[in-house]
Amino acid sequence: MELLNKNRFALIFAIILTSAGCSKDPDLLTSNESVNQRFNQSKIWNDNHPFRQIVVASEDYSVLAGADSHVGSTVNLDSFFRIAETSHASAVVMPGDLTNGKKEDWDIFEQHLPDHDSLALFLIAGNHDLHFGGWEEFFTRFGSTSYLFTIKTPSASDLYICLDTAEGTLGDQQLNWLTNILETMRQNYRHCFVITHNNFFRTRQTESTVPLVEEMHVLIELFTMYHVDMVISGHDHLRYNQLFGITRYIVLDPLKDETSNAGYFQLNVKNGAISYKFENI
Repeated sequence: MELLNKNRFALIFAIILTSAGCSKDPDLLTSNESVNQRFNQSKIWNDNHPFRQIVVASEDYSVLAGADSHVGSTVNLDSFFRIAETSHASAVVMPGDLTNGKKEDWDIFEQHLPDHDSLALFLIAGNHDLHFGGWEEFFTRFGSTSYLFTIKTPSASDLYICLDTAEGTLGDQQLNWLTNILETMRQNYRHCFVITHNNFFRTRQTESTVPLVEEMHVLIELFTMYHVDMVISGHDHLRYNQLFGITRYIVLDPLKDETSNAGYFQLNVKNGAISYKFENI
């Protein structure tokens, strides 16, 4: 009977871990901070650092997106940065799982970043970035993970909103912040893009963090109401491209070394029209 009870307890514990989307390694079970705590830190950082506006001389520009590098090793990451620099991308976004959360991983990642003046780089924390106290490492080095930036051409400006979904939820404070941005700012911009780690539609079944269904419904309604053109995310390590309503949902291939489908995403805006393509590394 005692053995049976132990087996039941082990099964229940495994189910809880799976439902929570966490690794079974006890060092990885949770972040030390809640999403509201991370958002409050990001908001304070934003108050002291104006949102960045990128001005381009042409009506045409490109943004490269690469996610899930999971440093450690950096072969694909280095290739991605070289491509971004040689293609003269106006901005690079990296929606999460930059590292596996350990301090030594963050040290390596930061050492391989391109020069700040050569590339406009926008980073977002993912669920793996929070492991081993990783949020403190991210915030100390890079600041906010909930922010916006804009790209201005001679005739129009486009809005890019970066969100923290590293634990599968925006939390009430970040959701209110997003809603206010869309209500008060969206009409001033031609296009609107949302960048975040956690993808909305699962492309494969894993134990990793999943979005809250009720929150997902609210967000899809917001994106439709305020004409969000595209949502770009990572997390699932598998390319996905789906138009749902008026919004296109993109999931990136991983940048992680030794993956057969390593790649990145190129967003192009040319004479006001949006195009895009997936590229292998």
